[in-house]
Amino acid sequence: MRVLHVITSMETGGAEHLMVDLLPQLRRLGCDVELALFDGHDTPFKREVVAAGIAVRCLGTGTATYNPVSAWRLARLMRHGHYDVVHTHNTACQLFAPVARMLSGSCVRLVTTEHSATNRRRSIRALRPVDRLMYAQYDSIVCISDKTQANLEQYIGPRPSITTIYNGVDTSRFLCPIKSVDPDGPHLVSMVASFGAAKDQDTLVRAIAQLPERYRLRLVGDGTRRAEVAALAERLGVADRVEMTGVCTDVPRLLRESDVVALSSHWEGLSLSSIEGMASGRPFVASDVDGLREIVEGHGVLVAEGNADGFAQAIRGLCSDPARYRAVAEACQRKARQYDITVMARNYLALYKQLLEK
Repeated sequence: MRVLHVITSMETGGAEHLMVDLLPQLRRLGCDVELALFDGHDTPFKREVVAAGIAVRCLGTGTATYNPVSAWRLARLMRHGHYDVVHTHNTACQLFAPVARMLSGSCVRLVTTEHSATNRRRSIRALRPVDRLMYAQYDSIVCISDKTQANLEQYIGPRPSITTIYNGVDTSRFLCPIKSVDPDGPHLVSMVASFGAAKDQDTLVRAIAQLPERYRLRLVGDGTRRAEVAALAERLGVADRVEMTGVCTDVPRLLRESDVVALSSHWEGLSLSSIEGMASGRPFVASDVDGLREIVEGHGVLVAEGNADGFAQAIRGLCSDPARYRAVAEACQRKARQYDITVMARNYLALYKQLLEK
C-alpha cells in the first residue's frame, strides 16, 4: 500500500510533530509511506523524518501557504506516484488535494485529519459552503478527539465519512520514573508548545510572577507571539525566571529536568504535548478547555482558562505536597499509556485498508 501524507510545512506544531512519530510507525506496519510538503524548507522536524528513512517530496520552498501552484505540483505527484491513499493535514492541503486529484485523473482515496476542535474559519459564515464542499470530496475525515468530531459535525453536519482516531505519541521516549519533589527546593515548570493564537503562555508567565523566586518557567517552542510573551515577562519583572529555549528536538530530556509540566491554552484538538507531559513522570497542569479536558480530567490538574491565580495555586500545591505530587504524576502516566502511537498507527492502517476494499 502506497500512502502519501501532505502537510504545508514541517515547522513546529502538533500536526507536524505527528508526522515525525506516525510515519515511521506506518512504515513498520508495512506501508510504503511518503511525505509531501507545500513548503519544504529545512526544519528540525523535517530532518527527523528524513533520518527515519521517509521519502520527503518538496513541492516548493518558501511557497505561500495558499499558492494555487501547490495544487498543480501535488497533481503531478499524484499522477506519477501511484499512491493508493493521499492523507492531508492543515487547511491549505485539505483545500488543494481534491483539486489535485481531479487534475491528475487519479482514483486515489482521499483522507484528511481534523487536528483542532475549532478554528477561526468557522466564525466566517461565508466560508461554510466552501468548507462543506471541500469535506464532501473526502472518502474519510478523521477527527483526533470526540470533541473535535462533535464540533465538526455541528459545523458541516453529520456524515458517514467522519470518524475519530485519537492522536498518539511514542510514549516509550517519555516514560521515566516518578520524580521526588523537595518542597523547599527550586522548582522548574515547563510548557512545550508553539507561540500561536491557540496557546496561552501569558497566563503561565503571570502565574510564575505570583510564586516565590525559587520557581522558574521554561517555555519550549517558537512562533509569532514569542516576542510578545517575552515582553510580558519583562514588564512583570520575571524575565530572569522565564527561559525561552526556542525549538528543541530533545523534549524528553527537558521534561525529565522539570518538576511540573503545564499547558496553558485557549483551545486544542487533542494535544500531543499533553500526552508527552503526562507520560514524563511529572504532574501535569492544564487549562480546562476542549481537547485537554478529556485527557487530563481525573488524572492531572485542570485550571480555568486564563486563570493565572489558579495555575499558581496548582503548581505550588503540587510542589509543597510530595504525596499528592507522586499520586498525580502516577495517574498522569497511566492515562498517557492509553495514547501510544502504535495504537493510532494500527487504526490508521485499518482505515486505509477499509477504504481500498470499497
